[in-house]
Amino acid sequence: MRITAIGTGLALCLGVYAFPSVGQEISEVIANADPAVGERLFRQCKGCHTVDQGGRNRVGPNLYGVLGRSVATSEGFRYSSALRDFGGEWSLDRLAAFLENPRKAILGTRMSYRGLSDIAERANIIAFLNTMSNEPRLFSEAGVDAAEGETDVPAEDFGQLVIAEGVEETFYTCTACHSEMIVAQQGKTREGWDELLEWMVEEQGMGELAEADRNTILDYLAEHYNTDRPNFPRP
Repeated sequence: MRITAIGTGLALCLGVYAFPSVGQEISEVIANADPAVGERLFRQCKGCHTVDQGGRNRVGPNLYGVLGRSVATSEGFRYSSALRDFGGEWSLDRLAAFLENPRKAILGTRMSYRGLSDIAERANIIAFLNTMSNEPRLFSEAGVDAAEGETDVPAEDFGQLVIAEGVEETFYTCTACHSEMIVAQQGKTREGWDELLEWMVEEQGMGELAEADRNTILDYLAEHYNTDRPNFPRP
C-alpha cells in the first residue's frame, strides 16, 4: 500500500482560514501511517462522503483524489463562496488540520464532524485517502514497505454500545456527528428509530443509508436500545 495524495474536498464549506501549524508533526507521523486502519476509521465519514472514483457527492463532496487537489473543485458540488475564495490546494498540512478540528480550521464551515484529536488516526485516514487516487503520493520508503506487508488492525472500540451484530454500522453512522452516548441514553421502538434516521437525513443533512445498512442498524437498535432501555448505562 502506498500513502498518497489528497486534495479538494472534505465537506469543507465556509471558512476563514487559520490552519494550525501541524506540518512537521504530520510529516513525521504520515511515514508510518497504515491505510488499512485509515479505511476502518473512514467508515465514520461515509454518511457524508463517497471516496470511490466517480462517486456521487452527498452532503459533502466526493473525496477521490482529494490530497493535492485544488480546493472546491469536486464536480457538481455546491461549495460556499467562502471556500471557493479560499483557493490553493489541499496540502498534507491543511488536510491534517481540518481533520483535527474542522470548525477551527475553517471558521463557519457547515461540516458537523467533531474532528480527530489523535494525529496518528488523522495520518491513517490521510494514508487511506491517498490510496484512493490516480496519482497517490509516496511519502517515504518506510511507508511503502509497511503497506506492502501484513498489518495488524487494532481491535475496535465501540464505546458504550453493546457488542452485538450491527454495532459496527451503528457506531460509525452515529459517531460521525456526535457521541455514541446519544444512542445509549435513548430508548425507542424500531419505528421510532426509523423515524429518527429519516429526520436525520431530511433535516440534518445526513447521507442516505443503503437499505441493507439501514435495516442492520434498525435491527440492532430495536433489540438493544428499545423502550425498556436494557442497556442504558447506569452508575
